Amino acid sequence: MFKWTRRVAVAVVISLGLGLAGCSTTTSTTNSESARQESSPATSGTKTSGNSQQTYQQLAKMTYKSGGAAAIKVNSGKSTLAASQWKKSKVDYGNLDRLNRTTTDTAYLSKANLGRSAGRAAQNWQPTGWHNQPIKVNGKRVYPQNRGHLLAYTLTFNLTQDGQYRQGEDGSLDNPKNLATQTAYSNQQTMQIYEDQVRTALEQGKKVIYKVTTVFRGDELMPRGYWSQALSTDGSVNFNVYIWNVEPGVSFDYATGRGKADSNMQVAGADRVNSSANTSSSRRYSKKPTTTKQVERELYRYGYKYVKKHLN
Repeated sequence: MFKWTRRVAVAVVISLGLGLAGCSTTTSTTNSESARQESSPATSGTKTSGNSQQTYQQLAKMTYKSGGAAAIKVNSGKSTLAASQWKKSKVDYGNLDRLNRTTTDTAYLSKANLGRSAGRAAQNWQPTGWHNQPIKVNGKRVYPQNRGHLLAYTLTFNLTQDGQYRQGEDGSLDNPKNLATQTAYSNQQTMQIYEDQVRTALEQGKKVIYKVTTVFRGDELMPRGYWSQALSTDGSVNFNVYIWNVEPGVSFDYATGRGKADSNMQVAGADRVNSSANTSSSRRYSKKPTTTKQVERELYRYGYKYVKKHLN
């Protein structure tokens, strides 16, 4: 996933306080429905039956409220993955559904899958809901949509487009099964925090299972959010979150993916990240809603170097 490494906003996470039972750890998906059945996020104020399809639908029905957290914890922030499932480096890419939408990607990663590229080839695939339309926000012409990778490009080196290990392969840059329409804020700030936890663990020689599901409501073309969880085989990385697909200053019609400037749309500012043993939670940050300009100031203050320091 294309990421800014200059600065990263620390994602705000709030606990839903609900545990789930009977969560599937199956990794391969064959269609939209099976991808939904793998997802097991709890929803606020709702008791779930343990049926993964039902809990996915409950999450899909949730609507982001302006000023809320950029991400929320699922299953009290703990992954439902099983470390014993890690056998070798590979990715199980879920097939696109009947509307050509992404489903679930599950990666079994090691240090060999880390990569960097001096330059990237052009991305040609247009995921559902993609318009790449410029919008004026606070007087600036911005592009609020990204082609967002479910699994970060730099975590998928030495793997083929079918997810099999092969030395020398570049990362999954333009794979339709790994690209969805994601907001710039969700992609470049919120999701980066959790990807960095995975990346740091791999740099330390650990093995990680990393699973991401795009969450759509009904037949909408742009995902409402990204359900992301990871577990390292030593347990030092263990998170389970739902990342809202939202953008400060912009509101979206998720049925089509088109957006418009909206000064009332705010996303809670930088806060502590405490979903993993690999993360320091000793420092507190403001939880007040922020405008786009305030977010930029927070990014400058709590920049990439600070985040990296506390993720190690």
